[in-house]
Amino acid sequence: MHDCSLPILGQDIHGFDARGVAKRFRHAAIFGALGALTPGETMRFVNDHDPIPLLNQIAQHFGDSVGVRYVAREPGQIVIDFTVR
Repeated sequence: MHDCSLPILGQDIHGFDARGVAKRFRHAAIFGALGALTPGETMRFVNDHDPIPLLNQIAQHFGDSVGVRYVAREPGQIVIDFTVR
């Protein structure tokens, strides 16, 4: 489903739709994707639920080197930008 309120992805914004990744692989895939980004790049993460435990793990692992900004926070439609600093 397309949401016109979300900005179009730019060259430094890379989409990651967690809904299409098997649950047992999700965290590993997310950490791998974040680790592959270079400073200034953003991973736009889409999920069906608010991943609070994942956000805590990302904060512990990456510290201040990864910024977190919610783009959408509606039930069933969570979009978060993770930006490498």
